[in-house]
Amino acid sequence: MAPLPMNRDPVLPLTIIEAHAFLDLALDLAHHAQQAGDVPVGAIVVANGKVIGKGYNQKECRQQPTAHAEIMAIQDAANHLGSWRLGGCILVSTLEPCPMCAGAVLQARLDAVVYGALDRRWGALGTRLDLIAVGFNHIPRVHYVPYSPCEQILTHFFAQRRLQKKGEARIN
Repeated sequence: MAPLPMNRDPVLPLTIIEAHAFLDLALDLAHHAQQAGDVPVGAIVVANGKVIGKGYNQKECRQQPTAHAEIMAIQDAANHLGSWRLGGCILVSTLEPCPMCAGAVLQARLDAVVYGALDRRWGALGTRLDLIAVGFNHIPRVHYVPYSPCEQILTHFFAQRRLQKKGEARIN
């Protein structure tokens, strides 16, 4: 197992109370994904303490492999600002971004990423691999803020999915 990601910048861009409050907003979005049958991940983009972008996983309902929460939130924020450059903004996600979403963070020039649960299969900010450490010209601050509700919603979702598949296997 890979070591846990380290926070490269010792100064969290938000207070813990702010981080948890924004993670709660992202969790509300994750519930939308879950209700639509998608993996419950939510993300927001914050600028100057205000939410300017929102997204949740929509891969299944849209049948689009790039419809991840982080991508949707980044696109929403770019539309809000009228620019693809999101310097000065923070991405807050319930789950550690995958390689595609970490690439979008780099491309959008986000200042920081805060996430509440590790992704041991696809995490690209230090858990499975570390795209930020590659040495690109833009290096956002990365902060893993362990927040049990972010992990619990995913654990519950996949436990329910396994039970559903067992039930379907018995019927067939």
